[in-house]
Order: sequence, then structure tokens, then C-alpha cells
Amino acid sequence: MYADGDVPGSLRRVGAADLDRTAAMMRRLYPGCEIEKCEGSTLWDGVYPPKGTAYAASWPGVEVIGDQSVMMDAPSELPGHLVAASAGRRLVLHAMHSVVDWLAFAVWEDGRLVRSLSLSPDCGIIENIGEPLTFEQPYWAGDRPADIVPWPGEEDEPYALPFHPLDMGEDALRALCGFIQEGRPEPDDVDADAIELFGFHVRDPRRPDPAEQEAELRRVVEAMDPPRFYALSPDGSLVERDGL
Repeated sequence: MYADGDVPGSLRRVGAADLDRTAAMMRRLYPGCEIEKCEGSTLWDGVYPPKGTAYAASWPGVEVIGDQSVMMDAPSELPGHLVAASAGRRLVLHAMHSVVDWLAFAVWEDGRLVRSLSLSPDCGIIENIGEPLTFEQPYWAGDRPADIVPWPGEEDEPYALPFHPLDMGEDALRALCGFIQEGRPEPDDVDADAIELFGFHVRDPRRPDPAEQEAELRRVVEAMDPPRFYALSPDGSLVERDGL
């Protein structure tokens, strides 16, 4: 998200976005790419578009883009032209993946990176640049420990991080962008489901086509052996079963 000031405050004031303005923003932020309008989404439902698709909207003072291609392990490595587009503005990058408990977020002010954090239990702290922001402080102070139910046999193994990245991720999303994906909404949260985003297919001719990559993945999956299913026995061991 790009904003002239506070992102949540800006989003609370937006109405319907203009398609021509948004398409111009897409051409500016995706130079050399083929951009084709497609079905859109909302800010709440469009945070994880399919690969090769971006959900976006542009208003005076604030712009929003949802795109898997910016889900980067090290947010500081965001392409330079995307950072340069934040000159005179604030840029917020936020990404989470619940399968691996991964969180990454970063904030630039007038093109200068002021905070970046990326971490997951498997990889630890991938990137930690700048001073922690206010919403982070209870986590680093130990006031928000991870509440994890361990797998059988792992009861003595503590969670690999002092807090759960997705818990901090929701607080980061609210503080930086004004809304949350999970948890109890607060009265002044942005109504993300009411903010409509346009959809765009984005194809970079310099990179493999996402549709071809998806087709190749399907071919690989189809060639794999049938899945095997297991269940926990009363003694805690895994027993193979015929199906779900």
C-alpha cells in the first residue's frame, strides 16, 4: 500500500476507485508487463490472489496492490522501482502464510526503509531491520507467548519463536493497514470487505507463464503415487488407513 500519510485513515475515507486511474497505476508499477483486466475482489478477500493476478485500486492519497510476487522472504529486496514509487509517501508491505507460520512486513517513508521484519519457526528471523514498531513491543517483551498445541511426541519441544508470527501479523495488519483477517474486529477497523478492488492478469514476457507453470505442476502431481493416510492409534503411534 502507498499512502500520502496514515494508511488506515486514508482507507476509511475512500469510495469507489476509478478504473482508468487504477490501470494507469498498474502500468506504472509493472513496466514491460502485459496487463489485462479480469474479475476483481475486495480488500478483505483479495489479499492472496492467484499467481499472475493482482487485485488493485487507486484513489487520491492511497493505492492498494495485492500480488503474490511481492511476498518476499526479505522485504528489503522489494524491486527498486516499487520503492521509488513511494517518493514523498509511505509504503507498507505485508505478507503472511499460515501453512508455515510466516510473517513479513516492512515500512518505507519517502523511499527510505525504516522497518523490516521477516520470520517463521522453520527459518527463524530472516530479516530484522530498524527499530520495532509500537505494536511489536509486547511480543518482544514476552507478553504474547505462542500458544501452540504440540504434535504427539513433541510435548517437550518449545515453539521455535518466542511468539506466534501470525498473531503479530494480525496486529501488524491492523496497525499498518487498518484491518485484520482473523480475530475480533474493533469498532474503528476499516471495513475491508466493503472496499472493492479491480482485478488484473499480469504477464511478464521475460518470465515463465504462470499458466504453463501451473499445468506443469498438475502433470507432476498426476504422476505421483496415490496419497497415503494415517491416523493416531490409542498409544500415540501412526497407523496407515485406507482413506479419510
